[in-house]
Amino acid sequence: MKTAFRLLLNAHRSAARSNNRPLTPPLHLYRRILREHRNLLPAQRLLGDEYVKNEFRLHKNTENPIHVVGFLASWQDYLHMISNGAWEEGTLSTSVLAKLSSEQIVQLYELMKETQNVFNESVTNEVK
Repeated sequence: MKTAFRLLLNAHRSAARSNNRPLTPPLHLYRRILREHRNLLPAQRLLGDEYVKNEFRLHKNTENPIHVVGFLASWQDYLHMISNGAWEEGTLSTSVLAKLSSEQIVQLYELMKETQNVFNESVTNEVK
């Protein structure tokens, strides 16, 4: 995302013209997400922080403006969702699921399994 900042500015201008929410700069978005994770349970925060850090690290050198805008828009939607507490009832629609690549579906499945493990561990710790 080094050169992505210039691309982000162009995307920001076009988003503002089309009456969409303007995109948040990557570093600011990253920090706001990690700050919002402070409101989660410790196990959820640990998993969420690790996932966010990894995703931003993996996409740091992305130069394709379409990917940059999609990445930032998706994380901005996530930030909005966790800020409002709507993540607890969140589901993926079949149309969104159909648009995912096989690699993204595998990643989503692994994330689901990891969250189930974290949940099971926290329930087990509460029982003890």
